[in-house]
Amino acid sequence: QSQLVESGGGLVQPGGSLRLSCAVSGFDLDYYAIGWFRQAPGEGRTGVSCFSSSSGSTYYADSVKGRFTVSRDNAKNVVYLQMRSLTPEDTAVYYCAAIPPVASVQRMCEMDPLAIGSWGQGTQVTVSM
Repeated sequence: QSQLVESGGGLVQPGGSLRLSCAVSGFDLDYYAIGWFRQAPGEGRTGVSCFSSSSGSTYYADSVKGRFTVSRDNAKNVVYLQMRSLTPEDTAVYYCAAIPPVASVQRMCEMDPLAIGSWGQGTQVTVSM
């Protein structure tokens, strides 16, 4: 069974940090890229960061560049999204996705999410006092 499971979301104060996890099974992370997307209430799902081990490339959306960092734990088959300096505008459900290597990581994050077929269930991040 191929599966993606996000965890690590929660409530954090503005300026705080959270680390999200995407546990991956059934997808070879040396082949598939992992994308992080988020969806705020009433908004569409948009790309945050896309990471490819095969190309050695990581893309960050302008809104999170310099604040968010993606990393991979090879032993655990987990991809992390470390989020720092969080603001209320970062409040959203965060999803990870497995994406075949048919495009650059930037294009992966900017493509229509409906074109991506493999998603986790999402984890809620709320940034509030």
